[in-house]
Amino acid sequence: MTNHVSVVVSGNAPARWTFLTNHAHVLLAIARDPQVRLRDVAVMVGITERAVQKIVADLVTAGYLTKARVGRRNSYIVATGRPFRHPLTAGHDLDKLLHLLLPQVPRG
Repeated sequence: MTNHVSVVVSGNAPARWTFLTNHAHVLLAIARDPQVRLRDVAVMVGITERAVQKIVADLVTAGYLTKARVGRRNSYIVATGRPFRHPLTAGHDLDKLLHLLLPQVPRG
């Protein structure tokens, strides 16, 4: 089971906004663990499981994720080389965000 992390800005008040969207948070959670349960993603991101299902459907439709059934569970593949969708981030792709925010696995 994955731990939920709360961000505290000042004092004991939790953050009311973040720099990344829920779509980015869901994608990062799935990239960290491609077989993660959407229920666990919901807890990590702090949104409902239904909201995560909608976001995953958006990401699959847009080509950022591919979903495959493995036994009784889903497994996800994050697409590489996909561009960001906003004009302010034109010229950058998803790979840069993943490289920046995901722990690097040592290669031997």
